[in-house]
Amino acid sequence: MELTAFIAIAVVLVFLMGIRIVRPTHQLVVETLGKYTRTGDQGFNWIIPIFQKGNYVNITERMVDIMPQTVITKDNLNAVVDAVVYYQIKDSRATLYNVDDHESQLTSLARTTLRAVIGQMSFTQANENRDQINLNVETILDKETKSYGVEVLRVEIQKIEAPQDVQQAMNEVVKAERKKIAARDQANAVEIEAEGMKRAEIQKADGIKQARILEAEGRAEAIRLENEAAQKYFVGNAQLLKKLEAAVEALQNNTKIVLPEGKELVNVIGDLAGVAPLPGI
Repeated sequence: MELTAFIAIAVVLVFLMGIRIVRPTHQLVVETLGKYTRTGDQGFNWIIPIFQKGNYVNITERMVDIMPQTVITKDNLNAVVDAVVYYQIKDSRATLYNVDDHESQLTSLARTTLRAVIGQMSFTQANENRDQINLNVETILDKETKSYGVEVLRVEIQKIEAPQDVQQAMNEVVKAERKKIAARDQANAVEIEAEGMKRAEIQKADGIKQARILEAEGRAEAIRLENEAAQKYFVGNAQLLKKLEAAVEALQNNTKIVLPEGKELVNVIGDLAGVAPLPGI
């Protein structure tokens, strides 16, 4: 009985010692006497104590911070570049056996790749095409790290900075460009205002011209009507009509009239107009 109980207890202990619970964030790589046996997924797993060993591998998305480094651009500027790389382990076996330290290897490879990609661009191109740099570096890293059992998810450039003196020069260029744009906008505004004033003057002149034309047409129409009236009512008496008009105009213009002694005012007006006085006046 004692031996049976001892064996039962030993079996239970061995069983308990071999239990491995794998979380969804990890995989379990099992080795038997130092040789790869299998990869255990999440949940309950059991290994033979002493003879087997289980290595946990994190398979969640991870980030590697690429420390700032100086990169010489195509136009010979020393740009300081800082980036981060996001990756995920897809093959736990390859990660353990194909590379000594996949994270340090990935970091070194990312630094080298950044220098190679940015070195083919001028500083302005690199600063304006960060998305393209991210894509190029991601493509190269993903290809080179297949043997690591790693998938590169994305690369993000955090900053690309030029030397201080170059930054100051670039700031001056930006300020000059902004002043140029402001001056051009102001000139356009002045030109538009002048064009508006010009159009207003033209419209004003056209209005005056039309008014004068209408006035002249009115006077012409008045003359025509007068001529028609004269032809209709004063046929043969044009000279008399002219005298009457002269007399009316003289009276309207406050013309001084010297009356002869003993002459009536009516007779004087009649004489001015060339009209014979009425009998008995």
